[in-house]
Formats: sequence, structure tokens, C-alpha cells
Amino acid sequence: MKITRVFAVLLPALLICLALTEATQAQPTPSAAPTGEPAQSEALAAPTTNIDVAPTTEAPGPAIGGISVVSLFMRADLLVKGVMILLLIASLWSWTIIINKTLALGALRRRASKFEKIFWSGRSLDDLYQQFSAGTNHPMAAVFIAALREWRRAFEGGAPRESMLASVKDRIDKAMSVTILRETDGIERQLGFLATVGATAPFIGLFGTVWGIMNSFSAIAARHDTTLAVVAPGIAEALFATAMGLLAAIPAVIFYNRFVNEIARYSNRLDAFADEFSAILSRQLDEKAR
Repeated sequence: MKITRVFAVLLPALLICLALTEATQAQPTPSAAPTGEPAQSEALAAPTTNIDVAPTTEAPGPAIGGISVVSLFMRADLLVKGVMILLLIASLWSWTIIINKTLALGALRRRASKFEKIFWSGRSLDDLYQQFSAGTNHPMAAVFIAALREWRRAFEGGAPRESMLASVKDRIDKAMSVTILRETDGIERQLGFLATVGATAPFIGLFGTVWGIMNSFSAIAARHDTTLAVVAPGIAEALFATAMGLLAAIPAVIFYNRFVNEIARYSNRLDAFADEFSAILSRQLDEKAR
């Protein structure tokens, strides 16, 4: 970080020095006054040809040597081009994950709300098991199926004895906990890539910046010229690499934090449903043991 701060201070100073040098070199030198005979002044005759002063409608063409994204990339060094391509791929893949996770989490919330509405509508547990056991497309239904499947296994050989009720409740709770962990792990998949891009992309762009500055100094040494025309292209390429690193890192960090918070809230929602469902099954077990 200290190196970065020193570089951030030295770069503007270098640019100012180069600008002052260019301004000094651009000042015209005064020429000696003419020493010959004074020119004879004569009356100018009127022009004999007509001058066409009609305004032209042709638009001015683009400035030569203008800086654009494409020109910065094409003039960059091979290594800097590789850095830019790597950052572009990371940015595109990050946006693919961001869009996919946004749609997936929205669908999970809608399906969970729909399942809770059906669950608390008063239908029997056996009917719900028959409806959702064929295929579960969201974690809350998977938690319900895992718990009720363990419940049915406890009653395969008849009603469990009172001494076995504690172990049955423990197995049901563990089945729901394992299901929640498995489903949450599936939701969190590919979030690690966003974290990696957010942490490393600025440093990759900074590497391209350092390399571009090195090329600029090499151009100064080779041409023995410190004008902005020699230094500016390399500095522009270097700063463009840093900009691409930030362009890839900022959305990755923002959406990573957002997804982590949303997944945490959804996981708490699953835990709350598991606790409520465990209380319902525990109450029914106590009633059957009487």
C-alpha cells in the first residue's frame, strides 16, 4: 500500500514536470530585426476575381490521434493486453453469476412463500408428503420431506416406545439440519468467484499499470525525449488497465455482499421452519406415546 501511495504522488508530479517542459520548448524564439532597405509601399489594386464565400456544409473530421478504448488496447504492450483480456473475461463471468444468482434467489423466495402458505393451510402432512415427495424444487420442501421421511421410518415397525422418543426427535432434527446445510451450500455455489474477483482484480489492474509506466520510461530513454507525445500513450494504457480492474472488482464486491446477506436471511428462514416443524412432530410423538 505504501508503494501505491508513493506512485500516486509521483505520477501527477511527473505529468506536471512533463507539461512544463513541453510548454517551455513550445515558446518561439525571437528573430533578429531585418536590416535591409525599407520596403516600398504601393497602393493595392482591387481584386479582379470574385471570391466564393458560400458556407460549407461539410462537418469537420475526427481528430487524428484521438484516444479511445480500442486504440488504447491496440497500442498496449502484449502483457498489458493479456491483463485487459483477463479482466474483461472476469467481469463478464461475474455479471453472468450476478444475473443468475439474482434470478435464482428471487425464485427461491417465491417458492418458499408459496410452500409456507400451503403448509399452514391445514392440509394433512401425508397429503403434503405425497405432493412434494415426487420432486422438490426448493430447499424448504426438501427440509419438509427429509423430516417426514425420518418420521415414517420411526413408525415402520409400529409406534416407538416411550424410551425411544428422544432418539426419534434427535434423528428428525439432524435430518433437517443436514438438508439445510446441503441446500445452503448449493445456493452459495459460485459466490467464491465473486469474492476472488473483488479481491484480486484491482491488483491485476495495478500490475498492468506498473508495466505500462515501465514502457513509458523505456520510450523516454530510447528517444531521449520527455514530451507528452512520448509519455502519454503508455500512461493512458496503464491507467486504462487500472480502470478495468476496478470495473471488474466493484460490482463483484457489491453483489457478493448482497448475496451473502440474502442467503443468510433465507437460511434463517429455513431454520425457523425446521424448528416449527420439529415442534409439531414432537407434539405428535408425545400424543402417540400416551
